[in-house]
Amino acid sequence: MSSDFFYGTGRRKSAVARTRIYPGSGQILVNNRPFDEYFPRATLQMIVRQPLNLTKTLGKFDIKATIDGGGVAGQAEALRHGISRALLSYDAELRPTLKRAGFLTRDARIKERKKYGLRSARARFQYSKR
Repeated sequence: MSSDFFYGTGRRKSAVARTRIYPGSGQILVNNRPFDEYFPRATLQMIVRQPLNLTKTLGKFDIKATIDGGGVAGQAEALRHGISRALLSYDAELRPTLKRAGFLTRDARIKERKKYGLRSARARFQYSKR
């Protein structure tokens, strides 16, 4: 891979994806593993490819991503966010297309914290009247 690349950081829940896209043939590496091996489910693979399909750039870029934290679904969505931001730094004309699809918006939903006196964030301990 060449030294000229476009960078994008994607986040979802507690997952962070640092993404670099290089002009190339369409190879995607996630944590130095092929992406279809890292994301074995077809739905997760589709989520990762969505910004590339939408902008008709599938097969034009090699993608190298480093992902930390979260589960596999959160990581896939973080990678989608990172790829979208990297495509935006490649070509600003893609912004309306990516924005309309919602790929540039950081999904702010995260796990709610546990509150004291409760079993979890909202669930209470079982109440017995007698």
